[in-house]
Amino acid sequence: MKADPAAQRRLLDLQAIDTALGQLAHRRGALPELAEIADGTKQLTGLSDAVAAARADVDDLGRDVRRLEMDVEQVRNRATKDQQRMQAGGLPSKELERLQHEVDSLARRASSLEDDELELMEKREEAETVLAAAESAKAAVDTTVVAATERRDAAFVEIDAETDKRGAERAAIVPNMPDDLLKLYERIRSTSGIGAALLRARRCEGCRLELAGSDYAAIKKASPDEVIRHEECGRILVRTDMSGL
Repeated sequence: MKADPAAQRRLLDLQAIDTALGQLAHRRGALPELAEIADGTKQLTGLSDAVAAARADVDDLGRDVRRLEMDVEQVRNRATKDQQRMQAGGLPSKELERLQHEVDSLARRASSLEDDELELMEKREEAETVLAAAESAKAAVDTTVVAATERRDAAFVEIDAETDKRGAERAAIVPNMPDDLLKLYERIRSTSGIGAALLRARRCEGCRLELAGSDYAAIKKASPDEVIRHEECGRILVRTDMSGL
């Protein structure tokens, strides 16, 4: 294949742009904030479940405490009524004995319910402590994720702006390249990442290998418009003043 030497040299500019675009794409996909956000989001899922479970425990215990409070109140109200009947007088001795027995029984019942209520209140306090810890942990991770997201978005803006700039530079070069040379370059780049490399003295800047003496001698004899490819890596070798030919 033959191509104007100037067009061949433009391949180096094109390769530099493509290398930069590749680096930008890699940087965009490898931002540390992405892993931080993914990890934080995963943690938030678990912490949200923990908060929901802890809140459910607090609510359930709260309902149980309120139920016991109502039971205690009902027992005490009944005992009060019985005592009032006893104090009112005029009741047969057997009725007074029955009421006194019932008041004593209600007192024991109220005491037992209050003990149960106290135990549940202690459990509710423990559950509230667990809930507060879970909410605090979730808030901390949420703050971390928000901060990482802001840093990621700022980095995306910077990277995308540079990508657009490089894309515009590429768009200005490609239309002026010979089709066959461009297709060869793109085919090689698609497999190796580098389609064209500078021949610096006797070294290919693509694979960093020195050319064999016979290959270098053949390049010296080649026409300036001949498209040269490195025998070792297959890349297009671009000759410039730095090639030492």
